[in-house]
Amino acid sequence: MQNYFQKFSTSINEIELPTKFTFPFYYEPHLLCKIAAKEVQEYLITQTDFEHNFGLDLTKKSLVIGKMFGVLVVKNQQNEVGYIAAVSGKLAETNVHKKFVPPVFDMLIKDSYFLKEEETLNNINIAIEKLESNSEYIHLLSLLKKEKKKAAIDIKEKKEALKTAKKNRDNRRKIAQSELKLEAYAAFEEQLSIESLEAKYFFNNVQRFWEYTLTAIKEKVTVFSNQIEALKKERKLKSAALQQYLFEQYQFLNSAKEKKNLTEIFANTTDQNPPAGSGECAAPKLLQYAFLHNLKPIAMAEFWWGQSPNKEIRKHKQFYPACQGKCKPILSHMLSGIEMDTNPMLQNPAIGKELEVLFEDDDLMVIHKPAEFLSVPGIHIQDSVYTRIKQQYPTVTGPIIVHRLDMSTSGLLVLAKNKKAHQHLQNQFIQRTVSKKYVALLDGNIEENSGIIQLPLRVDLDDRPRQLVCFEHGKIAETKWKVIERKNNTTRIDLCPITGRTHQLRVHTSHQLGLNTPIIGDDLYGKKGDRLHLHAAFLEFIHPTTKKKMSFHKKAEF
Repeated sequence: MQNYFQKFSTSINEIELPTKFTFPFYYEPHLLCKIAAKEVQEYLITQTDFEHNFGLDLTKKSLVIGKMFGVLVVKNQQNEVGYIAAVSGKLAETNVHKKFVPPVFDMLIKDSYFLKEEETLNNINIAIEKLESNSEYIHLLSLLKKEKKKAAIDIKEKKEALKTAKKNRDNRRKIAQSELKLEAYAAFEEQLSIESLEAKYFFNNVQRFWEYTLTAIKEKVTVFSNQIEALKKERKLKSAALQQYLFEQYQFLNSAKEKKNLTEIFANTTDQNPPAGSGECAAPKLLQYAFLHNLKPIAMAEFWWGQSPNKEIRKHKQFYPACQGKCKPILSHMLSGIEMDTNPMLQNPAIGKELEVLFEDDDLMVIHKPAEFLSVPGIHIQDSVYTRIKQQYPTVTGPIIVHRLDMSTSGLLVLAKNKKAHQHLQNQFIQRTVSKKYVALLDGNIEENSGIIQLPLRVDLDDRPRQLVCFEHGKIAETKWKVIERKNNTTRIDLCPITGRTHQLRVHTSHQLGLNTPIIGDDLYGKKGDRLHLHAAFLEFIHPTTKKKMSFHKKAEF
C-alpha cells in the first residue's frame, strides 16, 4: 500500500507547531501549511505523472478545469512532522495518484458496482434518446399537433355557425309570431325544431370525426410515449438507488475511529439530502487518510490551482476555507473531539467601536458605520446597528433599518425613526432614486478608466453567503465604476451600484468577467487583510417630510 506521508523538503525545525487545529471555515494558513502548499505547487508545475488542463497553458486546447487542492500537516507514529496532500474530485479522470491521497470511496475502480450501474443508466439514456429521435415518432407528434390545430379551428367555426343559425331561427320565430296564425305558427315552430336538431347532429358529427381522427394518431404516439415513460421511470428508480448506495459507501471516520455515512451525517441538516459531490473535497479526504493511518492532524489549508470557474471566484494559488454546504456537516463529525482554533464568527468584532451620528432630526438619522460592524443582528452575534440604536433610542418606532452595508464595509447609513419615514425612504431605494457612491481600493492595476459591469448574481447554495455569477438564475446586477488613482500596484475607484444585490461590488470587482481584481482585504473573494477596503462614501436622498434633497459625504479611512 502506498504511503502518502511526505517529509518537508525544507527545514521546519525553527517553526513552532500550532497548539490547536485549524478552524476549517475561516482561517489564515499556518506557515507549515504555506510551505507544504508551495511544495505541492512546485510538483504541479514540474510533474509528468498525469495530463490535466488547469487553464494555465494557453497552448492546450482541451477542456479547462481548475482544481482545489489541500494539504494536511500531520505527525506520524514516529513523532515526525510531515504532510499529506489531496485534490478535490477526480483528476485526469482518475482517483489514483502518486502525490494525492485516495478518496473516501473510489467509485471509479474497474468493474465496480457504480460503473456497472452507470453504464446501465447510460444505456437507458441512449434508448430514450433513440425513441425520442425516431423519425416516425417525430412525424406523429408533428401530425398530431397539426391535426389538433385544424380540429380546434374547425370546431370553433362550426360552433360559431351553430350560434349564428340559432340567432337566425330566433329572429324568424319573432317575425312568425306576429305574422302567422296559430296553426301555421305551430307547423313553423316544428320546422325550426327540426332545423335545430339537424344542426346539433351535424356539429356532434364534426366533433366525433375529429375525436376519431385524433384518437387514431394518439394511439400510435402512445406506443412510443409509453416506452419512453417506462424507461424514464426505470432510470429515476435506478438513479435514486445508486445515489443511496453511494451515500452509504462514503463512511467518514473521526479521531475516535467512529464511522458515519453521508445519509447519517446529513440527516439533521435542513435539506437532509447530501449535495452532489459531498465527500469528494480535499479536506475530508485528508482527514480520512490521517485517521486510517494513525496520523495526528496538526494544521490544514486548501488552495486553488488554475483558471477560475465561470460562476465562482477562485484565484490561482489563493487559499480558501472549506465550503459550508458540502463540507461543514462532514467535517463537524470528522473533527469532533479535536481542539480547534476559536470560530471567529462567534466573536463580536464591533466591541469597542462606536456609531458616528452625522445628522439627526425627528424622522431620520444618518450615521457612519465602522468596518466589521453588523447592520442587523446575525445568527451568532446580536450586536449591530439595529440593536445599538434600539438601546440608545428606546422611543424609536418602526423597522429602523432602511438599507444595509456588509459587516466588513464601512460608510453611510440612513436610518428611519418612525414607520412613515421608513416607508418613504424604503420606497426611494426600491425605485432606485437614492444616489450611492462607494470608494474601493483594488489589489492590482485597472487599465481602463471607467465602465459598467452587468453580471447577474445568486447565492451559492453550497457555500453561503458567497454569491455566484449566474446568467440562468441570477438577479440583474449593475455597477458603474471610475478610476480615481493608481498607486503601488493598487487602484482606487468609485463604485456606483445601480442595483443593490448582496456582495454586488465585491463580486463585480473580483470576478473574471468584471474587473478581475478583488478589493483589498476581501476575505471571501480576494485575500484576507486588516479590513475590507470598501467604503460607502456618498449618500443622497429626499427627506420624507421636508421633501428636500439631502446629501452626505464621508471620506474613506484608507
